[in-house]
Formats: sequence, C-alpha cells, structure tokens
Amino acid sequence: MLLSAKDSVLLIVDAQEKLLPAIHQRDNVTSRMRWLAEIALQLDIPILITEQYPKGLGYTVSSLQEIIESARVIEKTHFSALQEDSFRDVLREYNKKQVVIMGMETHVCVLQTALDMKAEGYQVYLPSDCVGSRRPNDKDTAIARMRDNRVDIITSEMAAFEWLHKSGTDTFRHISRNWLK
Repeated sequence: MLLSAKDSVLLIVDAQEKLLPAIHQRDNVTSRMRWLAEIALQLDIPILITEQYPKGLGYTVSSLQEIIESARVIEKTHFSALQEDSFRDVLREYNKKQVVIMGMETHVCVLQTALDMKAEGYQVYLPSDCVGSRRPNDKDTAIARMRDNRVDIITSEMAAFEWLHKSGTDTFRHISRNWLK
C-alpha cells in the first residue's frame, strides 16, 4: 500500500545526543531523517518525537532543532513507545492509520515500537536510510525481522514521492528545489 500524506504521521524515535556518537553512519542517518522531516513539515504531516530517558541519554540531536519546534515530544522509559500511555494518547489524537518510523536504535526501540504498532493495526513504514544502530548487523537483522513481520521497508525518497503523489504542483516545485540535499 502506498503512503498518503493525509493518513500519515512521522515518528522520530530516540534520536538523542548521547546515542549519536556510537551510531554507525550517524551523519547519513541524521541527514536523511532531517530531510524527510522537513518534507513532512512542508506537507503538514504531524511529527512525533520520543526521547528515551532524556536525563541520562540527552535530548533530541541539535541538527533536528527546527523539527523539534514543530513536533510533539514525548518522554518515555519503555523501549516501545506504544507501551507509554502518554505516547498512545498523543498518537490517537491524530487519528492516522499510517506511521512512518525512523530513529535510533533500530534493533531496540525502533523495532519494538514498529512491531507493537503493527500488532495494533497500524500500517508501519520504515525508511531504512533513516534508522541507525551501533553495529550494522543489528540494524540489518532488525530490518529483516520487521520485514518478516510485515512492516513496509522503504527509503526516505520513496516516502517523499508517495506523500507528494504527483509532480507539477506548487508543493512539488518548492520541495524539488532542494531535492538533491
């Protein structure tokens, strides 16, 4: 099934300062997360951000500061965001059936959140270029497990083009000016 901007919410899981230095290819991951989040903002797609125990792990990375200002940030202690009542309540407010999930670490909080969301009936999409783990094998294994559990594995560009739906619009022209970032 294709993504629809009107049916989607973007979820950034635990992209936190103290996790970032250990993440494999962190610059690529954070760059793609920022790029896709900026497109979501331009398309008025709601953005949720989780922070796993921020007192210990720090807050969301500063490169996403502009995104943070337009997002709803929810603190959590469970690895799966869906296990937090406060997150579940915020997600329900939007009444969206599609969740595009990205963040850190792929094999822990991203995986557990994605699988719980899938079990709850959400359509879950994972842009593989927007997730990171400390070790590549953990990321690869988590993506394979999510695929086996019917999470749609996509890329950031796939999400963007599906949200845009067609070229020739003012929105497409505006976004495509910065496409090759």
